[in-house]
Formats: sequence, C-alpha cells, structure tokens
Amino acid sequence: SLSGTIQGLARSETFPYGTLVVNVIGCFAVGLVSYLAESRGAFTADTRAFIVVGVLGGFTTFSAFGNETINLVRGAEGWLASVNVIAHVVLGLGAVWAGRATAFSVWR
Repeated sequence: SLSGTIQGLARSETFPYGTLVVNVIGCFAVGLVSYLAESRGAFTADTRAFIVVGVLGGFTTFSAFGNETINLVRGAEGWLASVNVIAHVVLGLGAVWAGRATAFSVWR
C-alpha cells in the first residue's frame, strides 16, 4: 500500500517517523478536501465522507500511532513518546491548515 511504502522509506529504529509522515500527509489532504467541499461545493456530503473517512482514513494510521506511542512508553522512552504525541498534534493540525490554505490559494 502507499501508506506502507511511505512508512518504509521513513523507517527508524528509535522513532516512528513513517507513521508521522503518513499522518501529516493525510491531514494535509483532509484540509484540501474539506476546503473544496465546504467552500466550493466540489463534493456531496456522502462523497466527502467517503474520501475523508474511507480513502484518507485507510491511508492514515491512528492505530499505529497509538501502538507505537505505547511501545515507546513501555520501552522506557517516555520522552520520545511525548515528542511523538506533540508532533502528531502540532504537525497534523498545521497540515490541515496548510491543506486548506493551499486549496484556497489554488481554487479561489
């Protein structure tokens, strides 16, 4: 899968970069789709749900994020677990905003 390929390219023994990269890309795409659906009427509610929940939900990996964070805690890497949580929240929200801003700039 595309998600697995990206995770493989960003593989690390100490930090789950691959999951972070996939989730940030997915958040950016959600921002694009959300802007297009809300502001441009580009998708019906059902199509938007299919894209965001189905396609992008299948691409992103929240369960992997949770499992990897718990594994960091169990491996006495609490500080890395904290970095992982903070990075997902900050970069994820930033990526949604960036996706919306990009869509606004391209399709205004």
